Amino acid sequence: MSLYFLALLAAAVSGIPGLFLRRRGGEVAAGLLGLAAALGLGASLAVLSGGQVGSFALRTAALGAPGLLVFDPLAAFFAIPVLILSVCGAVYGLGYWEGRRGNTPLLRLVYGLLTAALLLLVAASHALTFLLAWEGMAIAAFVLVMAEDREAETRRAGWIYLAATHTGTLLLFAAFALLARVQGQAGFGALPAGLAASCVGTALFTLFLLGFGFKAGLFPLHLWLPPAHAAAPSHVSALMSGVLLKMGILGIARFLSWVPDPPPWWGGTLAAAGALSGILGVAFALGQHDLKRLLAYHSIENIGIILLGLGLGTLGKATGHPAMQALGYAGALLHVVNHSLFKGLLFLSAGSVLHATGTRDLERLGGLGRTMPWTSAAFLAGAWAICGLPPLNGFVSEWLIYLGAFRGLGLEPGLGWQGWPLVILVSLALIGALALACFAKAFGAVFLGLPRTETANHAPEAPRTMLLPMGLLALACLAIGVAPALFAPALGRAAGVLGGSPVGSPVGGEALTALAPLRMLTWAAAILGLLALLLGRWLRPAAPTPREGDLPTWDCGYAAADARMQYTASSLADGLVRGLRWVLRPVAHLPRVAGWFPRPARYESHVPDPALDRAAAPALQLVARGAGFLRVAQGGALPVYLLYVLLTLLALLVWMVA
Repeated sequence: MSLYFLALLAAAVSGIPGLFLRRRGGEVAAGLLGLAAALGLGASLAVLSGGQVGSFALRTAALGAPGLLVFDPLAAFFAIPVLILSVCGAVYGLGYWEGRRGNTPLLRLVYGLLTAALLLLVAASHALTFLLAWEGMAIAAFVLVMAEDREAETRRAGWIYLAATHTGTLLLFAAFALLARVQGQAGFGALPAGLAASCVGTALFTLFLLGFGFKAGLFPLHLWLPPAHAAAPSHVSALMSGVLLKMGILGIARFLSWVPDPPPWWGGTLAAAGALSGILGVAFALGQHDLKRLLAYHSIENIGIILLGLGLGTLGKATGHPAMQALGYAGALLHVVNHSLFKGLLFLSAGSVLHATGTRDLERLGGLGRTMPWTSAAFLAGAWAICGLPPLNGFVSEWLIYLGAFRGLGLEPGLGWQGWPLVILVSLALIGALALACFAKAFGAVFLGLPRTETANHAPEAPRTMLLPMGLLALACLAIGVAPALFAPALGRAAGVLGGSPVGSPVGGEALTALAPLRMLTWAAAILGLLALLLGRWLRPAAPTPREGDLPTWDCGYAAADARMQYTASSLADGLVRGLRWVLRPVAHLPRVAGWFPRPARYESHVPDPALDRAAAPALQLVARGAGFLRVAQGGALPVYLLYVLLTLLALLVWMVA
């Protein structure tokens, strides 16, 4: 526990030296975050390898219960992506953030405070500690989202995020208040048997799911997520998508670990929420033209995959099927780490594209694979992993959930829940197919073909400080994919806490058994990929003509192909978007062509967000209009205000007498 405290302290003070250093402030901050990562990873690996669980307890009458911090295997598991992504983002920021608009030393300070709040949050075991860290995380993230607040889009995204996160916080206040009333104290601990099936248990489950769902970005509570991820600096987007969203998953997992006997409908509800978020998240990603908004919707998709695993594990826990419980929980927790790695890689790659071209618009990019080969390779690795393809890590966690759902298909009928494993299987398959189509569009539009603008044609490669974190994250994705059995014991201990068993040895054995067959498959995929790469280089002419480097990827037989003749991001996904128009409801802006010699026209379309653009924004406009009618009461005259007070007191007096 002492190592973890030192890591938290190093992260909290990482940005302070930069306030007084004109130069090298970023290097000092990155170094301190690197020290925090080394200390924190050492503490996490010690606990996950079977070491003693650390705790910090403080007994006071105000708190009502001991146990402010507990560093158990579940906390250690969630701390790993926090530590890895924070130091990668700090190193990446040396090349990305320096020289940009805004107070860079202050933002580095807030970045360190956000990391410290996240580290405090994963180990919190008391409602007061948890909510304080939760609010600190929310405020720090708001400041980072507003880093370039001169842009109207950034200001709008920041205020939407702040309103959404505090709505979720109000729900959490109600949930923890009800929990303290049930337990008689505000410390975290197991709930009594039978409580989950009561009305109080239902209320707790609903409040926690909604409160944490706002932070996790569950559909349709995701309204803050796409604009905030698009507006934030790219390494902040990586930290928010890779880690911040997982704090909502951490909260749901903590609550499930307290419940010894969840009813089966809890698992069905989690699976339904996961299927809705996963399928609609990837569907709306297909219709995006902004690269970072596209990645943000894929975060919603992957949160859905994690919930599918949690729902499967809860079904197994509720009905006494340990294999389904172990595989569901293990797959969900492993996907927490996996998504942090490959989504962080994708956002950092998108930031390199933005840094080089100055745009996130897919329709203005293209051909960057020729001038930015390392960024192109990093984005391809992240896209390969997020689509769940071997031999990278996304395949491993989805394999566990698939295997657990297949185990559930053979269970006896008549319990009223046996159809949910089939729903999980179908949802995972559909999500994977749509994700593959979406990233074929994204990678093709950004890195293949001909450049669509002069800026894209001369885009420079990212500096080494930006390429190094991307390389480390890509190697981490490959390591988990090629040798997943090495991580099974740690995964088993974390999933054991979630299932109600602190030791977690049955879960670890089940996870190890499930991951063992993957060794041959992932190595075979890696060898085949290497052979394909070598074959492609061997078939390439030894002495290319000077014009060969300028040839497009697809020329369709034309002698002089032009960028306007190739597929755009919109046209590439148009068939799928039109097929899903009943849910996406795309809006098309048709050009008006008139006269014998019409002016140049352009066809445009976009997919509005249903929660924000079609529901929340119109509702808030109606509220604002209604509130405008009350302005007549605000005349600015003191006697009128005193009259309001007098009338209010008279009304209260009449109410009390009656």
